[in-house]
Amino acid sequence: MGRKQNIFVDAQERKPLDRRLTRPGALGIVLVNPRIPQNTGSVARMCAATGSRLDLINPFFKIDDAKLKRAGLDYWPLLDVRIFNTLEDWLEANDSKVQPWLIETVGSKPYTQATFEPNDFLFFGDEQEGLAPSIIDRWPNRTLRIPQQNVRSMNLAMTVGIVSFEALRQLDFLGME
Repeated sequence: MGRKQNIFVDAQERKPLDRRLTRPGALGIVLVNPRIPQNTGSVARMCAATGSRLDLINPFFKIDDAKLKRAGLDYWPLLDVRIFNTLEDWLEANDSKVQPWLIETVGSKPYTQATFEPNDFLFFGDEQEGLAPSIIDRWPNRTLRIPQQNVRSMNLAMTVGIVSFEALRQLDFLGME
């Protein structure tokens, strides 16, 4: 758990790619319009640790070497990352019948009441606006929330971790030890 800068990861390896490293049955974490590189870096680290795939839907911050170093994104070589220009592009790349879970402060039920399945996708909106109403309207019965009080919302990376690990718990951690 110590801090150690990965000096062995060069600029080419830091490029987000689909490297086919995702665990069988793993979750797909989808960040729609993420704005803060550090949050995306934390989510990338969690995806690398759990064998989950990370999908990023534009627009979001420019991925360049300086931002990657600052955000600690030297985890790119350890996970699959796919980038899409639009939600429609994401839908074309996935099964048209996909039913993702949408995590939002206005979700219809607590995330602990969901029944997660292998290969589920978890959608998270940007740090300021959340998911667009058009996305929520597409899958209105698939909205989840984290119960909370006295705050507008929680940190994106923390939210991804909370819901992802509940899903993994239900899936017996997909055999991870």
